[in-house]
Amino acid sequence: MFAVIVDSVEKNYGKVKALSDISFSVEKGELFGIIGPDGAGKTSLFRILTTLLLPSKGSASVEGFDVVKDYREIRNIVGYMPGRFSLYQDLSVEENLEFFATIFGTTIKENYHLVKDIYSQIEPFKDRLAGKLSGGMKQKLALSCAMIHKPVVLFLDEPTTGVDAVSRKEFWEMLIRLKNSGITILVSTPYMDEASLCDRVALMQEGRILSIEKPRNIIKSFDKKLFEIKSSDIYRLLKTLEKSDITEVVYPFGEFLHVIFKENVLKNEFTKQLISEGFSDIIMQETEPTIEDCFMDLMRKKL
Repeated sequence: MFAVIVDSVEKNYGKVKALSDISFSVEKGELFGIIGPDGAGKTSLFRILTTLLLPSKGSASVEGFDVVKDYREIRNIVGYMPGRFSLYQDLSVEENLEFFATIFGTTIKENYHLVKDIYSQIEPFKDRLAGKLSGGMKQKLALSCAMIHKPVVLFLDEPTTGVDAVSRKEFWEMLIRLKNSGITILVSTPYMDEASLCDRVALMQEGRILSIEKPRNIIKSFDKKLFEIKSSDIYRLLKTLEKSDITEVVYPFGEFLHVIFKENVLKNEFTKQLISEGFSDIIMQETEPTIEDCFMDLMRKKL
């Protein structure tokens, strides 16, 4: 059974095409990730699925309800956490949660068990204004407000953007617990490392889906040798490798450059060549690809 079905959805803003022929389905109880950089179309897609935008073309349904015809039903069964913090900053933590509970005809007391694991972490600050919370606490409050009416499908649009690493880790631990309780979760993120925490991921770029697969299968599909290289002059090394006839692609990756060669290259010989060109402190080694490497490879194939 599918909780979400998207069929050939497109969205245009005048002459700008934000979404182009998007199709996928999400199973009930699945944690489904939509991974892509800013401008990929993730927010437009989420706004269509939560009935805040009309698609220009195609159709979509959530729990069997059409996003255009059955928008009232969908709004009662989904939780939506937009990318930008949108709660009332001049209301306290508790007042915000009470407000959202009231909108859906329930109370904090009645559904406290739904948000206990999340809300209990910020409950000691329940009298603090929402606008005075830290980034991680704001995200926990927003998730509590999205959960208080017992949604069956949860849409989270870039929930960890701008949040520190510890809060990001805690947030994803909460999502996995929610998923294990049977809630279907769709989460979008620009962070490629979060893809491995999803059951399946859709890689998006410029309004199109490049691939939909389990994270481990995406990585398995990478069929080239990948090297990481660095030296004391990393910028000049980048420019040198970009001009080289034997490099297929090179791009920065943390403190290293990730490089794919057009032909087999012997590490020792290539290191000697770089030394002869004035580079020092060279480190070169074969490395395992990540989701981000696979995304970069898919982008090149689609160009």
